[in-house]
Amino acid sequence: MSKNKLSLVKVIFSILASFIGVQSSKNRERDFKSNKPVYFIVTGIIMTIIFIISLYFIVKLVVP
Repeated sequence: MSKNKLSLVKVIFSILASFIGVQSSKNRERDFKSNKPVYFIVTGIIMTIIFIISLYFIVKLVVP
């Protein structure tokens, strides 16, 4: 286990950057060397679910 764990905020920003495809090599390597992968997987799944739910409600508002 690495001693340089990332905070939740950095994990979220890292996942957001990867969602839109702008994750830098430096940050990607930092991510692989830090926290357990399960933190990224669980946070990514939760953020994906939030994204899908928000899209659903936006479409419900726009389309009568």
